[in-house]
Amino acid sequence: MRSAIGSDDPASIIYTSGTTGEPKGAVLTHRNLCFNAAASAESISCGPEDVALSFLPLSHIFERTVVYLAILRGVTVCYAESLETVAANLLEVRPTMMTAVPRFFEKVHERILKARLKLSPLKRRLFDWSLPVGRAWARAIDEGKSPSAILRLEHAIADRLVFAKWREVVGGRLERFVSGGAPLSPDLAYTFWGAGIPILQGYGLTETSPVIAVNSLGRNRMGTVGHPITGTEVRLAEDGEILTRGPHVFTGYFKKPAETSEVLGLDGWLHTGDIGEIDSDGFISITDRKKDLIKTSAGKYVPPQPIENLLRLSPFVDQALLVGNGRKYVAALVVPNRDQVKEWAVDRGLDATDVDSLLTSAELLATIRGEVARLTSHLADYERIKGVALIAHEFTIDGGELTPTLKVRRRFVEEKYRDTIDALYRNETH
Repeated sequence: MRSAIGSDDPASIIYTSGTTGEPKGAVLTHRNLCFNAAASAESISCGPEDVALSFLPLSHIFERTVVYLAILRGVTVCYAESLETVAANLLEVRPTMMTAVPRFFEKVHERILKARLKLSPLKRRLFDWSLPVGRAWARAIDEGKSPSAILRLEHAIADRLVFAKWREVVGGRLERFVSGGAPLSPDLAYTFWGAGIPILQGYGLTETSPVIAVNSLGRNRMGTVGHPITGTEVRLAEDGEILTRGPHVFTGYFKKPAETSEVLGLDGWLHTGDIGEIDSDGFISITDRKKDLIKTSAGKYVPPQPIENLLRLSPFVDQALLVGNGRKYVAALVVPNRDQVKEWAVDRGLDATDVDSLLTSAELLATIRGEVARLTSHLADYERIKGVALIAHEFTIDGGELTPTLKVRRRFVEEKYRDTIDALYRNETH
């Protein structure tokens, strides 16, 4: 009977994605789910006038909370037919809001850059001019500054001639994306914001139902995951690990009391496993996963995700994964962007029909290594990438490299490409 169900009774057991180990069943209560949906809805300001397009798996708490939130606020939810049809469904549904993971935004950006290749030389120059204008305008707004009169004029021109077409790609009336699941590159966020497509980055875990913090349209700071949602507490441990407490925290892992006690203290504080910072205005930034930190043989800790985000700013890089635990230096596995490789080959008078053969080219490797060096030149010496290996096949869910929420399964990838990594370190001398 419904009357026999209490707010602190289990409502769902949702298994973690298992990016670094065996998935565990997080027991979430009715209170957890209802509280999180209500508090998250307050932060992102949605209502009956909104239409959302959903494509992330409902077996995971991020997208499931979107459904609860929509029911609570009367938002219309439309479901994409598949991952492959999301682009077409955007044009069909014309959503006003949408939740996604950073990999989705990278794919949208890649699609836009691919369309750029079909433009006339004049329109391509206009496109290339508009990108830094948009980013400069967004950065000024983000920093609380008033863009100069010249920048406002340039942005208005770029918006009318270029960015309006970007908005058509996502349906033409999208007011905000909400991003979660992994860190979003600030440069990518600035690019979309400059194009009139705000991305509100948030943060959470399966164990927190899931939202801990999220940016809002009126309070959106690039590179951060926003403020804690109303009714929750967040603080940093001495080593920088993010701790949180409140009605969003789960009751424990299903039939795993030892694992529960490792992350959830008797005082109610949950150890998230994420390293972060909280600025003077209360915005939270995530540096990396505690378990993902690479420790070189010299004892230096390197956070891989921010550096991987830097690499993906190159048009040559589709995906990237840093390695180097216990090694002298860090290196990178790079999945090249095939369209960019083809363009590179054509420019050099090479046969662009066999991309796999091009990926074995020493000249292409040197080009991509140059891109890596350019994008990471400002990093500390121990953070700089001193070896690059090109991977021919994209990381996918079916291939086992990605979880259903498109997070990279690092240990799996490292094991799958163990021989490539070992050869990389044998061949490099630094």
